Amino acid sequence: MTWDEARSEFPVFERVAYLNAGSMGPLARATVAAIAAQQRDELESGRGGPPFYEGLMQVRQAARARLAGLLGIDPERVALTSSTTDGCNIVLSGLGLGQADEIVTTDVEHFGLIGPLHASRALVRVAEIFHHPADEAFERILAAVTPRTRLLALSHVAWTTGNALPILELKRETGLPILVDGAQAAGAIEVEASPFDFYTVSAQKWPCGPDGTGALFVAKPDGLRVSLPSYFSQAGYSADGSFEPRVGADRFDSGWIPPAALTGLVVALDGAPPGHFERAREMTARCRGELTDRFELVTAPDQATLVSFRANGDPAASAARAFERGVVIRDLPGTGLLRASCGYWTSDEDIERLLDAIS
Repeated sequence: MTWDEARSEFPVFERVAYLNAGSMGPLARATVAAIAAQQRDELESGRGGPPFYEGLMQVRQAARARLAGLLGIDPERVALTSSTTDGCNIVLSGLGLGQADEIVTTDVEHFGLIGPLHASRALVRVAEIFHHPADEAFERILAAVTPRTRLLALSHVAWTTGNALPILELKRETGLPILVDGAQAAGAIEVEASPFDFYTVSAQKWPCGPDGTGALFVAKPDGLRVSLPSYFSQAGYSADGSFEPRVGADRFDSGWIPPAALTGLVVALDGAPPGHFERAREMTARCRGELTDRFELVTAPDQATLVSFRANGDPAASAARAFERGVVIRDLPGTGLLRASCGYWTSDEDIERLLDAIS
């Protein structure tokens, strides 16, 4: 399969230069066809009986296995969630941190992470890295760690700057538990989650899955309390609500995810062509190179698949104007930045249309 053929699986590219997978990835024909087929089966056959429930459990396990492959870990340590925010809430509520504890994060994080941090009751210490070079992040984050720090909570790739954070180096240096927001990494770059304690996935972004799909990697399921139980958390329960948790990380499954969505997710994850990570990096570097002479870039070279840059004028107006010209990018509120998301599906023509739209 050529890259043009891979790109042709996404009808949106017939209309627009879609550079917004950092918010929502493009949907492929095969993904939507699988969703429609599952929903038609439910329409015609109903949502009950042994075949339906057997199929439900099979597709949950298939999705779990594909997501585990995306993270390079065992399926037994993957919980199915609806979003990264879901995963962060599961971890923070299960850790049971209190006012005597501290969490270290940064000023480039998404509310999907820092919202749950604030609700945890622990003191949140914020390392300032937004206005500093990417190579200073390690020392600045490390300087925020104190003897009371109980958790590092960091993005793998910052949704604002597009820069990768030194999560592995910080884990090795501090030995502290780490919760990684993988929303801008999983599916965009190669990920090996096993060195970390918790790692989240937003499957509607770079994996190009349906809405309301995601995952949470838990390195040691027995070490995290099930504080937000769903029906899928238990292997058996009593009338008073006490229950025996399932053996693996599926005890943290956040609840019902429509079988059609999981079916579409499996197809989406299976549809990524060989070499797609390398191709995405290549197109990101090409996009960054074209923007360098025209705008102030905040994304350092050789990061991931986001390119963030300062707009000429109001970024929201620039993004709206680009949309009117058939180019979909993201303005990042409160930052003065525009952001382009590049995948293996990005073409030279997309980048040319971006330049024309924002010049």
